[in-house]
Amino acid sequence: MMKLQTIVDIKPSEWKIGYEDKILLVGSCFADSIGQMMAQRELNVTCNPFGTLYNPLSIAQAINAKISKCENEKIPLIYHDGLWHSMAHHGAFSRPTREEAEEAVRQSIQNMQRALEEATVVIITFGTAWVYQMANDQSQITNDKSQISNVVANCHKMPEQWFTRRRLTVDEIVRTWMLITARYPDKHWLFTVSPIRHIRDGLHENQLSKATLLMAVEQLNHAYFPAYEIMLDELRDYRFYADDLVHPSQMAVEYIWERFIEAYCTPQTRNEMTLALKRWKRTQHIPLH
Repeated sequence: MMKLQTIVDIKPSEWKIGYEDKILLVGSCFADSIGQMMAQRELNVTCNPFGTLYNPLSIAQAINAKISKCENEKIPLIYHDGLWHSMAHHGAFSRPTREEAEEAVRQSIQNMQRALEEATVVIITFGTAWVYQMANDQSQITNDKSQISNVVANCHKMPEQWFTRRRLTVDEIVRTWMLITARYPDKHWLFTVSPIRHIRDGLHENQLSKATLLMAVEQLNHAYFPAYEIMLDELRDYRFYADDLVHPSQMAVEYIWERFIEAYCTPQTRNEMTLALKRWKRTQHIPLH
């Protein structure tokens, strides 16, 4: 029989994910997709308490976030275009008043801390090695003396001249994440590289970015799931992409999900997931009468 696909070889994991686990997913929108599929199957999952994050340093910043014991200390925010923004968060956390934005940010930090403390499995999805950094003279931009992290998670459509752009090095990513994983040795760490291409960076630049992330994950020496490789080789046809020709289609996400649970879930857990998904679908059904 003719072989019409290059199948990515995935060795079954020695440890398995089950309904007894508490799972934290942090990272790109691919993490959102997988987190949604886990939630539909009634797994105990927390996904992106800071919203969607793309670069390894911003994801690390979210993992490391702490709430100050001083209740009067202001959270670093920037006011722009009618909203207060956190440069460490997705735009979903922007609010029209500082008080509302601070409350949303504090709640997200609490959710992250609680999920991280309770998690038995942490899944990290890196999206890009390209980062944007705030200009050196932040006081002229923010009119705020609060210290703001140099690398931002989201530019919130602010003027381009407020930022500089660069690509992280492998060593930067490895040093940052070795410290984090060493601090939580009791958890199962699973890394993935998002299959979504960042074509705004340029096609060549995207490849350099993905290569940087892959090399960093290799050096971290934790579990790795090859979502990027599956999309690139097994699902290379454009029929597996959404209309923007960048994001995986729903069929592609479901295929990658099936490859994931084959490697990280027991047959019994997969059977339970099938039943749980049927229950979830019944809850989504709108009766005609």
